[in-house]
Amino acid sequence: MLSSITPLGERARGQHWGLTAAALTLGHLLGGALLGLLLTGLGTAVRPAFGGSLPLAAQLAVVGCVSVAAAVFDISGRSIPGHRQVDETWLTSYRGWVYGFGFGVQLGLGFVTVVNTALFVPVVVAGLVLVPPAAIVLGVGYGGIRAAMALANARVHTVDDLKGLHRCLDAVGDTVRIVGASIVGLLGAAAVIAAGGVSA
Repeated sequence: MLSSITPLGERARGQHWGLTAAALTLGHLLGGALLGLLLTGLGTAVRPAFGGSLPLAAQLAVVGCVSVAAAVFDISGRSIPGHRQVDETWLTSYRGWVYGFGFGVQLGLGFVTVVNTALFVPVVVAGLVLVPPAAIVLGVGYGGIRAAMALANARVHTVDDLKGLHRCLDAVGDTVRIVGASIVGLLGAAAVIAAGGVSA
């Protein structure tokens, strides 16, 4: 759906790509920050039931194990259920900066729209077990990464450009999924190993 927010699409709707893209990016970052705050609040409420904050070794072990599990899930080709997307009628109902910002906030929050990767799960778990500032930084980072992906269509100025973008995405989709999941899995394994070193 976000392939509609391109210089080509914005021009057709009489909107300014730069303004819409800036609002989209800001929305992603704010949505990610809100995700971090929500996870911080939930973690603060839940941790006392488990005796307070987890030791560093336990934090590393939990996040590492969940990361490895999420990576295996993604590499297997399965997907998380859910189909809710942003409301495409906003594109013809509001100004570009309004739907850009609104879409960005929803996508930055992550769980309010469809999430196509299990790699969102380690973000949630890390947000729950980490101290508040780290959870917020993690959320903003998540939103920023989603914003960067949404802005990958900045060079789409013609119909041929749009077709080329879709061909490229189709061609690299599986490779990006496997490489991304593998990196997360390796980082997760490293965290588990580091947890053993911290607790020793």
